Amino acid sequence: MKRSEINNYIREAIHFFDSMSFHLPPWAFWRPDQWKSRYSDCAQIVDNMLGWDITDFGRNDFRRCGLLLFTIRNGNFRRTSEGGETVKSEKPYAEKIMIVREDQETPYHFHWHKMEDIINRGGGNLILELAHATTDGRLAPGQVQVSIDGVQRTFGAGEPVTLRPGESITLTPNVYHRFYGENGKGVVLTGEVSMVNDDMNDNRFLDAQGRFPQIEEDEQPLHLMVSDYTNYL
Repeated sequence: MKRSEINNYIREAIHFFDSMSFHLPPWAFWRPDQWKSRYSDCAQIVDNMLGWDITDFGRNDFRRCGLLLFTIRNGNFRRTSEGGETVKSEKPYAEKIMIVREDQETPYHFHWHKMEDIINRGGGNLILELAHATTDGRLAPGQVQVSIDGVQRTFGAGEPVTLRPGESITLTPNVYHRFYGENGKGVVLTGEVSMVNDDMNDNRFLDAQGRFPQIEEDEQPLHLMVSDYTNYL
């Protein structure tokens, strides 16, 4: 993806968040130079990968297959102690806000450890398709039982599940899911509340995907993405 495209998508996102009265923390709008030498007081943001995150899943066609996310809060199980043991996360939960466009796909994936609620917070309708994972990581046939706002529902593998504004679905580990905005219904303000999010180790895509984009630096960043921090701090 070109940096100019990413900058434009962030501008569009800020406008959309404003139109939906959803407010981001102040550091979401820092310029790149405002991050310089700030690691000591912003370590939780950097280490836990909070902030802007835009991906085209390696498809180079963001409008058809892509997702814009902003991680608001998250813990971190990747840190280790001096003895080499994993340090317990200071937060056992995470929260994201996402923008899902009409017919813009986030492809099939599941998480080995993370349980999450996907929430339609406003705008259009969000469509999900679900399936259990087989032992070799493929889509299992048969039914999937999920909780939609506390009500147990059963769907066939790949059957469209519609979340209208205000509705949410709980997804357990090893359940494949893909989602997109319903055509003709508008852009979806999509929330996620979950256990600690670990995009480096806890995502299993049905088909090989590039989680973080290769960026062509044709202009300066408007705001840093999570993948930019190490290059600017």
